[in-house]
Amino acid sequence: MPKKDYYEVLGVDRSASQEEIKKAFRKLARKYHPDMNRDDPSAEERFKEINEAYEVLSDPEKRRQYDTFGHTSQGSTWKPGGSEAYDSGGFGPFGSFDSIFDVFFGGGFRDFSRRRTGPERGRDIYYDLEITLEEAATGLEREIPIRRLKTCDACSGTGAKPGTAPTTCPVCGGSGMVSEIRQTVFGTSAYTTTCSRCSGTGTVITDPCKECQGRGRIPETRKVEVKIPPGVDSGVRMRLEGRGEAGVRGGPPGDLYVDITVKPHPVFTRRGNDLLCEQPISIYHAVLGGEIEVPTIDGKKASLGIPEGTQTGTSFRLKGKGMPDIRGRGRGDQHVKVKVIVPTRLSEKEKELFRELAELRGDLPGDKPGSKNIFEKIKDAWERRA
Repeated sequence: MPKKDYYEVLGVDRSASQEEIKKAFRKLARKYHPDMNRDDPSAEERFKEINEAYEVLSDPEKRRQYDTFGHTSQGSTWKPGGSEAYDSGGFGPFGSFDSIFDVFFGGGFRDFSRRRTGPERGRDIYYDLEITLEEAATGLEREIPIRRLKTCDACSGTGAKPGTAPTTCPVCGGSGMVSEIRQTVFGTSAYTTTCSRCSGTGTVITDPCKECQGRGRIPETRKVEVKIPPGVDSGVRMRLEGRGEAGVRGGPPGDLYVDITVKPHPVFTRRGNDLLCEQPISIYHAVLGGEIEVPTIDGKKASLGIPEGTQTGTSFRLKGKGMPDIRGRGRGDQHVKVKVIVPTRLSEKEKELFRELAELRGDLPGDKPGSKNIFEKIKDAWERRA
């Protein structure tokens, strides 16, 4: 298969300057480096192609020969960068993702694998807890099951068999890091990585603990008591310090975070620390007024006075009958919106009484809008007699 034109590979014109060629190469090398495209098998081949093009076009003499004779100018056995060009990991003059940043950014990324020889904090655990509105109003204590890793009791977290201890890593000598020298298009570069033998710890376990298989921690399920304060609401996150997973190599444990969700209530709707509810009342209470009982979040009935002539949708406030403030600053209010219920299936006697009432008020059923009421009709009759 014929090779692509090197200028096309780098995406530059034949008249491009050395600086333009270098800039194009760096951009493409970042984009197609195999360490940046682990799921793309074609990236390695593309990366090699970019390296090859740059090896030729970045050298004035090789570029002059290429411009004159094309690909045949290099001979059938020529390989860019010499026979060792692809020995470092198979990715041309760079090797791995670490060294490409050595070239581009002056070694700022030479060691971005942090050595892990010291204590490490344990992982945090998150738990979703659902409670009722009544429980949120009073507060509660609840035991919740937690699945976590705890320090192995047999080896006290060392991972080594009791009576033994981890030994110094023979590969890195206990440093946790190893260094390599690699050739790049810009010369020799020093390259430091985490030791693969000890994973950066500097020690290896030759005789692991049977209980934890050398991990230093074992899984457990335990119950943790959580105290929920009164007034808690959905979205509140509680932190229990030190109740997470055990640390590594003597590190502190993580924390336990409990995320609260309050279930919807069939009667009350919460708005901040206030509670809203709807209370049906009879037409008689609405017309004549009186005392009614309404439910509260505490489970007790509260007395509410209904004035005469109350319209449906009117809201009344019961002070201090809402939710407690989570910071202990008193309680909210309860707002009761009344809904007047019109009676159905009236007896003939009841219908008659309503007709009499309508007649007294001059609002007989069947009167057309704009027609005179009973009082206006009586007035007109007296005026005709006069």
